[in-house]
Amino acid sequence: MFDRLLRIITEEDLDKIKKTKILLVGVGGVGGFCLEALVRSGFQNITIIDGDVVDITNLNRQIISNNNNINKEKVMEAKERALNINPNINIEAIRVFLDNNNFNSYVNKSFDYIIDACDDLNIKLALIKYAKTNKIKIITALGAGKKLDVTKLEFTTLDKTYNDPLAKKLRYQLRKEEMDLNIPVVFSKEEAINNDKIIGSAIFVPGVAGLMLADYVFLDLINKK
Repeated sequence: MFDRLLRIITEEDLDKIKKTKILLVGVGGVGGFCLEALVRSGFQNITIIDGDVVDITNLNRQIISNNNNINKEKVMEAKERALNINPNINIEAIRVFLDNNNFNSYVNKSFDYIIDACDDLNIKLALIKYAKTNKIKIITALGAGKKLDVTKLEFTTLDKTYNDPLAKKLRYQLRKEEMDLNIPVVFSKEEAINNDKIIGSAIFVPGVAGLMLADYVFLDLINKK
């Protein structure tokens, strides 16, 4: 299935990709597209964590959602979709909302990369701290709601972000703990469209952000980042 991919990368690159162990936290708007890209790009050892179920409000932007899986577990729907693309992958689906009590039960040193596609500030902090402490590579997705312009998305580090309330909170907490802010992120420099408490979202920014997360890991592995 990777004939076209092997026209732009080497067999050695693909072998490295296949052996890499990925932890993906969150398979919603951003994480769902990230998983799709990982599976279609040769990654075969993936653990996904998400405690949520598919909701009817997900239909406008989350790639794993459809009218036949409303109220079903997101991780199981994501796993089924992934296996339908490549039945040879080793994918573990964990239905749980990570918190401080269960974190160490699911996040460990066996992973080569942590991809943070969740929207929980405390878990983002925990993932960053764990990755830094244990020298695991990590990339974090920042806010994708209330935005529409995919051309405003970019790779940068946490210390260089702006127009993102989530990034501001992350920086504040990490500075309090005297931690390095040189953390790879995908963020949008677009200003929020409104200040509504209910966060509106379309498929464009979350979808592209998810693809960018996967692309970051892919390029890093083949030394083209």
